[in-house]
Amino acid sequence: MDRRTFVALMAAGTAGFSGLPAFAQDAEAPVIEDMVLGNPDAAVEVIEYASYTCPHCANFHKTVFKDLKANYIDTGKIKFVYREVYFDKYGMWASMIARCGGPEKFFGITDMIYKTQSDWARAGSDAAIADALRKIGLLAGIEKDELEACLTDGDKLRALVGWYQENAQRDDITSTPSFIVDGKKQSNMNYADFSALLDEALGA
Repeated sequence: MDRRTFVALMAAGTAGFSGLPAFAQDAEAPVIEDMVLGNPDAAVEVIEYASYTCPHCANFHKTVFKDLKANYIDTGKIKFVYREVYFDKYGMWASMIARCGGPEKFFGITDMIYKTQSDWARAGSDAAIADALRKIGLLAGIEKDELEACLTDGDKLRALVGWYQENAQRDDITSTPSFIVDGKKQSNMNYADFSALLDEALGA
C-alpha cells in the first residue's frame, strides 16, 4: 500500500459513524495483537489474511474453516492466526467491532460477520452499514457504551491500519483470502487441498 492509499483509507475509516463523539487520541499507540486459535506451540502455523467484505473469505469460512477447525485447530495440530486485511472502510469498521470483545469473543463475532456479510455489506448508506455492524456487536454481548468507545478509538484504528500495512508488505498479500502455511504463501483452496497441504507439512 502506498502512502496515498494509506491516507485515503485512514480518512475513509474515520468517516461514517455519524452522531458519535470525535475520535479519541492518546499519546501512546495501542499494541495490536494477533488473534490465535489452536496450539500456540504447534509445529505448523497457518496465517489467514482475510477481509470482512470479501465474498471469497465468507465462502471459505462457510465451506472450509469449520472442518479445518475441527480436524486441525481443535486437535492441536496447528496454530491458526487470523489477520485482517483492509481494502475498504467497511472492512475496517467490521474489524473494530470484531476486536471490541477481545480475544475471547473475536472468532465468534468474526463468524457472525461472515454469516451476515450479504446483509450488512449491502445495507446501503455508510450510516446503515455502521448500524448493522453495531447490531452484530450488541448481539455478541458487547455493551452499547463499550461498543461506541471501540468505534471511536482513533488511535486503535490508526494502529490497525499500520499493523495491516506492515503485515501485507512483509508477506506480499495482494488478494484475499491468502494463507501463509509453514512459512509459504498459498492462495484460496478447498478443504481437500488444504488438508493435503497440512498433512504434508505435518509429515502425516
